[in-house]
Amino acid sequence: MQCNQLLSGNLPDLLPVKELGMGSARIAYVVPVNLLDFPVFLRPFRFHTMSEQSIHVFELPNGLTLLVEEMRHVQSASFTIMTPAGAIHEPQGRNGTAAALCDLMTRGAGGLNGQEMSNALDNLGVQRHENVGWNFLSFSGATLAGNLLKALPLYAEILQRPRFPEDQFEAVMSGIEQSLLAEEDEPQRKVLTELRKYCYDQPWNRPTDGSLDELHEISLASVQDYYQRTVRPNGALIGVAGNVRAGDVRDAVEAAFGDWKPLPERPIQRIPVSGQSHHLSHESAQTHLGLACPSVPYGHPDYYAAWAAVSILSGGTSSRLFTEVREKRGLCYSVYATLNSLLTEARILAYAGTAADRAQETLDVMLTEMRNLSSGIEESELARCQARAKSSLIMQQESTGSRAGAMARDWFHLKKVNTLADVRAAVDGLTVEQIVDYACRYPLQDFTILTIGEKELTLPA
Repeated sequence: MQCNQLLSGNLPDLLPVKELGMGSARIAYVVPVNLLDFPVFLRPFRFHTMSEQSIHVFELPNGLTLLVEEMRHVQSASFTIMTPAGAIHEPQGRNGTAAALCDLMTRGAGGLNGQEMSNALDNLGVQRHENVGWNFLSFSGATLAGNLLKALPLYAEILQRPRFPEDQFEAVMSGIEQSLLAEEDEPQRKVLTELRKYCYDQPWNRPTDGSLDELHEISLASVQDYYQRTVRPNGALIGVAGNVRAGDVRDAVEAAFGDWKPLPERPIQRIPVSGQSHHLSHESAQTHLGLACPSVPYGHPDYYAAWAAVSILSGGTSSRLFTEVREKRGLCYSVYATLNSLLTEARILAYAGTAADRAQETLDVMLTEMRNLSSGIEESELARCQARAKSSLIMQQESTGSRAGAMARDWFHLKKVNTLADVRAAVDGLTVEQIVDYACRYPLQDFTILTIGEKELTLPA
């Protein structure tokens, strides 16, 4: 799973409340947070209606974990359902199986065909999205709070009783193929897909959308077999946030998902990949650069320092890469860096798109700026980084979708949930010395570099 946004690594202990003893949900936690200590200028317009952030965690006997945040100041509710059937679990040589499964699961389930399922969700006003990740298949949606409990049973059907319509399999595979062919015409997207193949070990380097040269190996029977082996409640996560009552959501989830049978967790075979550099020849007046180097994962004690370092490099138009590469030298039209975290490892990924005759200078300047982080940063750079983070926190406080997804990601990475106050405290606690110390102990080096264009570049030793 990817963590490309601000995430906290400093976690308070969850405060246990008494065992609810209702049905088969056995564990609950609540995290009270006094949000009134936010500075006045950081408070959203409806802040006075929120006296605490209440997060509840329930674990069902079949291994499914439910996380609920009650947000009484909003009128909507959002959910994220994640089952551990992402691309890393695909059989060797059939990359694209997870993508095919994700599409097929929504084309009819239980007693409803695809059109009937779509109508049922539309009638509830569910704005929905499906996603194939490296670890999970994710099904997300948002609707009016009063419709949430009606939507959950429909998704229980999708997860537990998909129909796998044979007459639609060809259309599913054609859609995947067209998407992959479109990527061939989008070098900015392709360069990061290809870069990942060389900077992460297998199977975490697989494209989540599939590979063109492996699609022909995928059949409806192989997708059904993949479903039977991977889609399971044990290890699955459901995050819900909005104007809901945790107990009501728990009861609805238990009724809809409680009979879902767990499956054995299959081991993942790690195959090392050398982090060498590569060039893909492409006739174009442009050259696309992708850079990767090791960093620390979400949950690591130095995660926030790593996040701040990347933000100083690439957080807005005042960042170092934008200023030095684009504004001062006019070398490129796009340049950025991001922190990408797996469960136990991470990479800083950087991209630039430039004219072919300026590609070498663009690469050289990017490497120089990334390496220079350990030489020092300014207080003003840290202040801008913190200001951007606080703006993001305000947006999250009002977004049920952001909170539902963030809780599920937190639980996967940390087995705890970060509150917005936890994140703010971690950001406020950052110092220039911490960030420079991180950059010295984890210098930006050992780069994997991938380029797409007419000419190869001179790469660092």
